[in-house]
Amino acid sequence: MKKLLFVSVIILTLSILIVSACQRGKKAEVEGPTIAIVLKTLNHPFFIDMQMGADAAAKQLGVNLIVQAAEREIDVEKQMQIIENLIQRKVDAICVAPSGSRELVPAIVKANKAGIPIITMDTEVDSIALASVNGKVATYIGSDNFEGGRIAGEFVAQQLGGAGKIAILEGIPGHETGDARLRGFHSAVEKYPGIEVVASQTANWERDQGFNVFQNIIQSHPKVEALFACSDLMALGAIEAIAAAGKSGDILVVGFDALKDAKVSIKEGKMAGSIAQYPYDMGKLAIENAFRVLQGETIPDYIPVRIELITPDKL
Repeated sequence: MKKLLFVSVIILTLSILIVSACQRGKKAEVEGPTIAIVLKTLNHPFFIDMQMGADAAAKQLGVNLIVQAAEREIDVEKQMQIIENLIQRKVDAICVAPSGSRELVPAIVKANKAGIPIITMDTEVDSIALASVNGKVATYIGSDNFEGGRIAGEFVAQQLGGAGKIAILEGIPGHETGDARLRGFHSAVEKYPGIEVVASQTANWERDQGFNVFQNIIQSHPKVEALFACSDLMALGAIEAIAAAGKSGDILVVGFDALKDAKVSIKEGKMAGSIAQYPYDMGKLAIENAFRVLQGETIPDYIPVRIELITPDKL
């Protein structure tokens, strides 16, 4: 009887210890702050790299990370809905790569009112629209897109010897990232009187649209000599259109983002170059600085991420 009682006590003690350990494990899992990162899409290598950087920082800091995104990069309404749902969930901070520079302002204001810090990445929110409703973001983390566009424009102009017919594939109209790259590109090529921009059309950041739009441009402007695409996906689509038209090697192509597939195309001589960004760093810096804000620290209004022109000699 005493032996049975002794065994029962041991079993009870072990049960208490196991339950206690499970509870401690559960508590540790939610000990850190909950930070959400809202990307434009997870169907793009750029934003997958951004998520990887966020994951690395979250693990290092003990942050509970929530990652969400719309299916398509241009789905601003879905992104707004995601942010509003995160506000309802009462997350501690939200990092977002805005799909719309102006459209996202109301969602940011709602987060402000809920006391949830907002950090933007990759694309800046329209500062005038935000200020008009007293909205605020803690910081913007991203590349200098204007400077990237300027570097691309200078490179194209030099490769053409200062004269030639060029085309542009733009991003989403009104989208600050693409608009800044476009302005930067024009600021460079306008210095060369011999450069003529014969076509400038949007392909909405998408590869299939890059193919369709540039196919039409080649038909309308068969003497086009160079293309600047505001993203690599559009550039890669355009390269397919160039090949389909039997003009491989005849049209200089420069992209933006230096994606893995773009680097392969540069190595193969199908692209002349691409402006490299570092999305992994953006995601990592976003979580690190959201954590700092939640700790009561002051952070800069703008945190730059490096850019550089990638050409065959840099691969």
